Amino acid sequence: MRIIIYFFSFFLITLVLTSCSGKQYQILFEQKATNINPDTSQRSNGDLTSYHIKPQDLLQIRNLQNIKYVVDESPSASGTGGGGVAGTGQVYQVEEDGTIALPVIGHIPVSGLTRVQAAKLIEDLYRKNLLKDPIIELKITNLKVTLLGEFKGQGNFPLVKDRTTLVEMIGQAGGLSDKANETNIKIIRGDQKNPQVTYINLRDIQSINDPRAILQNGDIVYASPNKRSIRNDNLQNISTLAQPILLLFNTALLVLSLSRR
Repeated sequence: MRIIIYFFSFFLITLVLTSCSGKQYQILFEQKATNINPDTSQRSNGDLTSYHIKPQDLLQIRNLQNIKYVVDESPSASGTGGGGVAGTGQVYQVEEDGTIALPVIGHIPVSGLTRVQAAKLIEDLYRKNLLKDPIIELKITNLKVTLLGEFKGQGNFPLVKDRTTLVEMIGQAGGLSDKANETNIKIIRGDQKNPQVTYINLRDIQSINDPRAILQNGDIVYASPNKRSIRNDNLQNISTLAQPILLLFNTALLVLSLSRR
């Protein structure tokens, strides 16, 4: 009888400890309530409508009007991406002096300009010097957003479209996982010393039009697990860890029963 009580007590203690030490979730980016500003409205120059080109940025440039134009025919052709302003587009890196080297028209200062301003400048220069009615498309290809947590796809995603919304980016990632807490999606932006946290509730239809959900370069979007998934996984962990204990307990009962015969 004492053996039975001993093993039963041991089982109960283990079960309690197991329930407190279930699966450790990576619940990231927690803040104290006093430091959280849920109504963050100040926006840095990060979204593509206001982002200003910087040295080391990568610009993809192509002429939509004349896809047959290839710059390799010109001895002055140069640029990080090689080739020229053709239909497929070439990639040029902004130099430290804030310029890009484009075929025929040479070094063009683009640092400090928005994407639209830079495209207009290049278009005007090509129209003046070489092309008839060019239509220049310019994309900044090195801008990105990082998705972490309960998304079907995680990692870095390029931010190439003006006013890309949170919903669009989640769509690119394949959507939320079944374990995601859709009522509390975090967008973290700003520098390391003063990060700004914005909370988006995707259950609210108004979140589609929420200006705070327009993504900026360098944003971190985090979807935490919901309470239901945490509870279910903890129960599964308890069951998994309890099985060998129950087996040991049943074995002890069997041994005790045989020893009394």
